[in-house]
Amino acid sequence: MNGLLRANLRTRLTILYASLLGVALLLYAGGVSVLFLHNLREQLDSSLDRDVETVEGALSADANGTLHLSSREGEAHEDELDRGYLLEVWSEDGKLLYRSALLHNQALGPIPDGSTGSGRRSAHSLRLSSGTRLRLISRIHHLGNGSAVVVRLAISQEHLRHEFWEMVTVLGIGLPVTVLLVAFTGYLVAARALKPVDAMAQRAAQITAEQLNERLQIENPNDELGQLGTAFNATLARLEHSFDQLRRFTADASHELRTPLTAIQSVGEVALRIPGDVNHYRDTIGSMLEETNRLAKLVDSLLTMARADAGRIQLHRADVNLFDLADESVRLLEVLAEEKQQTIQMDGSRSITVTADRTLLRQAIVNLLHNAVKYSPDRSTVQISVRETESSAIVEVQDNGPGIPLEDRGRIFERFYRVDKSRTRVAGGAGLGLSIAQWAIAMHAGAIEVQCEPGPGSTFRISLPKNGFSVAAH
Repeated sequence: MNGLLRANLRTRLTILYASLLGVALLLYAGGVSVLFLHNLREQLDSSLDRDVETVEGALSADANGTLHLSSREGEAHEDELDRGYLLEVWSEDGKLLYRSALLHNQALGPIPDGSTGSGRRSAHSLRLSSGTRLRLISRIHHLGNGSAVVVRLAISQEHLRHEFWEMVTVLGIGLPVTVLLVAFTGYLVAARALKPVDAMAQRAAQITAEQLNERLQIENPNDELGQLGTAFNATLARLEHSFDQLRRFTADASHELRTPLTAIQSVGEVALRIPGDVNHYRDTIGSMLEETNRLAKLVDSLLTMARADAGRIQLHRADVNLFDLADESVRLLEVLAEEKQQTIQMDGSRSITVTADRTLLRQAIVNLLHNAVKYSPDRSTVQISVRETESSAIVEVQDNGPGIPLEDRGRIFERFYRVDKSRTRVAGGAGLGLSIAQWAIAMHAGAIEVQCEPGPGSTFRISLPKNGFSVAAH
């Protein structure tokens, strides 16, 4: 049973609602019973008030002080205790003047001792020695001759108790039946309401890593179950996108790694088959080292992206002069620019200081400069500038390359993506530089964008938020 309650949501909901309904109905029935009993007693007390006034009107005394009762209408008779009242009349000095025959010498309470008081007294319950339950009212009545007597009038409560217990019996039978019917109906309603959950669970169990393009069917996207299904579909979409990225990344990385490894193997095999002198073997080893260097750079880039995806790179923030950092990046690429007889020009403010991780920020700038040098023609100029606006610190790298087609601008920051598919990997690289630059800038809450006018040339712009830098004093 405990296992069922833990596993079956419909059963848990049904038991919960049935329990709450049972408690609510029990409290309601208790309140109704108390109110019903109170009303019955109020009606009984009102009847007593009317009857005692009638009895008082029928009482009289002669000159000798003898009590007379002119009418016994309404007084209970043998076997009719529930249909009339019982009467006692006492003098103030405790002398019994009248008692109904059905009392059989049983007193309605203690004998008056002269301290009874005067006026109206509230009704109360009592029980005779025979077990009969009565409702009693006592009142001082002044007779015509000026003497006072104690009038006690009682009515049996057996019919009241009978009516009360009849109602309790009806409630005692009706409440469990009602709770059971509601519980059964609630179970059916819960089963119907949770049917979409069962369908979603069965559908979700069928979705595997090869079927992440499948989605759950949602009947009503506006209710809670529909929102749950929508959230699950959104999770599937993110998983599908992540799996697609992982597959592309794995395929591209494998392809990129295979290229230099194949080149190293080919060069080595050719060198072994063809005998040569020292210069021949020196050139062979140089070619192999060049491919090894390219392979090491690719592995470093892949490791950087893997650490970035895993969130294992911690920023070491410090105040960094942005112009000096850009100048340092230029010096790292001067040799590559000289090979192509290119000139790298710098301008901008020398006083802008940013709070950043120096290594990551330099890597982003170096990657942009490397792209600019690589894609710009020989004997051209690459421009890098450092400036600021009211809200940002800006680093711009402008090249004189062939430009970026409009359809490729939204994808140039994707991993392994190349605008010119015909480029060799020697000239085009692995396609990770812009991805790493974008990630490094995003780690500093900044942004990187490209601007291309019609014709040759592109401008890559790094923007760092104003609260991430401060302007140093001149």
